[in-house]
Amino acid sequence: MKNKIAHILASYFGLGYAPKASGTVGSLGTLPIAFIFAYFYGTAGILIVAAFAFFIGVLATHEIISHQEEKDPSLVVIDEFVGQMLTFVFVGQLLYHNLNAWVVYLIGFALFRLFDIVKLGPVKWADTKLKNAWGVMLDDVFAGIIAGAFLLGILNLLD
Repeated sequence: MKNKIAHILASYFGLGYAPKASGTVGSLGTLPIAFIFAYFYGTAGILIVAAFAFFIGVLATHEIISHQEEKDPSLVVIDEFVGQMLTFVFVGQLLYHNLNAWVVYLIGFALFRLFDIVKLGPVKWADTKLKNAWGVMLDDVFAGIIAGAFLLGILNLLD
């Protein structure tokens, strides 16, 4: 039962089982949740959900990888959820009660996917040095923070 719950949570309710690009699918699946929490609660809502999902993700990912050889299986996309949410923390107030912020979500999505795939600096460090559930989660946390900083910078340049 514990393993089944871990699979449900780590795969972000099945999105991690997408046949191709499960990380991208998980990130896309995050956007409606990001919208809801940003719209109603702003930065605080995004941060609370991301923090909660991070700790749930560490536990669920640990359960999954403790029973297999692969230390970052593609079915685990709760890390993408956390990283994608953190991308929007930097601009949460712009998204609060804003129905017309869709371009911010699209740019944030693209930036997060870019930094998650390219794996620069701390993203690469967490991905290559931490071969456990913390590493699986932290590389996306770092990618989300970097993407969020770039998103904020881009929006400031456009303003």
